[in-house]
Amino acid sequence: MFYDWLQRVWYANSISGVVLWPLAWIFGLLVWLRRWLYAKGWARSMAVARPVIVIGNLTTGGTGKTPLVLWLAEQLRASGLRPGIVLRGYGGSARTPRRVSAAANAADVGDEAALLAARSGCPVAVGVDRVAAARLLEAEVDVVLADDGLQHLRLRRDLEIVVIDGERRFGNRRLLPAGPLREPLSRLESVDAVVVNGGSNGVGGVKMSLTGEQAVALIGGERRNLTSFAPGPVHALAAIGNPQRFFIMLRQHRLNLIPHPLPDHHAFRRTDLEFGDSLPVLMTQKDAVKCAAFAERRHWYVPVDAVFDAGDAEQLLSLVLSAIEAKRGD
Repeated sequence: MFYDWLQRVWYANSISGVVLWPLAWIFGLLVWLRRWLYAKGWARSMAVARPVIVIGNLTTGGTGKTPLVLWLAEQLRASGLRPGIVLRGYGGSARTPRRVSAAANAADVGDEAALLAARSGCPVAVGVDRVAAARLLEAEVDVVLADDGLQHLRLRRDLEIVVIDGERRFGNRRLLPAGPLREPLSRLESVDAVVVNGGSNGVGGVKMSLTGEQAVALIGGERRNLTSFAPGPVHALAAIGNPQRFFIMLRQHRLNLIPHPLPDHHAFRRTDLEFGDSLPVLMTQKDAVKCAAFAERRHWYVPVDAVFDAGDAEQLLSLVLSAIEAKRGD
């Protein structure tokens, strides 16, 4: 599969990726030109009436942005603020900005938007034009969290947070399509905060980990501790940017897995959950929002939460609150 080959090129540094280098040079030129146009004012960033906190990454695929957005939303609400969330709605059919309800169909608004609306308790809007999406929420929020908005320069921001996969980091450090980078690594010098999801030391920034202790039934909502599925075997599905992260977390609960990695934002069909047996099937919550229509009682999802050391949590939240207060003082 082309996807599997790309993963080998990006993260195993397969030499076969040399055929993509010319395209990466062209991509890099376009990235530079676009930023130059915004810097010179020939392309305009648009402000909205509320502070905008961007949570993004430099690489394509998942790094843990969505759990971080959920954590920030919870912390801001606990601080007495009303956060709202905007995102593109990747994988959804919506072509114009729209609000997302907690019962939204992932096919319409995208899997991440459906998950955020269901879990955050915050107003959520999607749109290719994040400025227009943010303006749908202005009247009812105090701050806008832009999920995956780092490269959407049209939306003016008050703080930029980059999330890095601490295990895979930046792969072969090449730009798309020869590598996973959306922008050169020099972009890290201009962001306000770096959050490192998992991995060992060696990447500076605030340390974050993802934890999940329970599985939730897609039908009925029953909750079970993950350890209750041991020793297994169980099927494990993950259509996220780094499926191995999900599988490693499940194995930490002593589960005997039959792993089924799929491309990020995979459009699930009933047959994707059929394996010729009656074993339990565990999946990510992002995948579950696309499987509810054909779920069975043996299908479970595992919600994850972002976890920080107390000092790191205080540091990150203080930075965000300071940016919000500075915007209010303008």
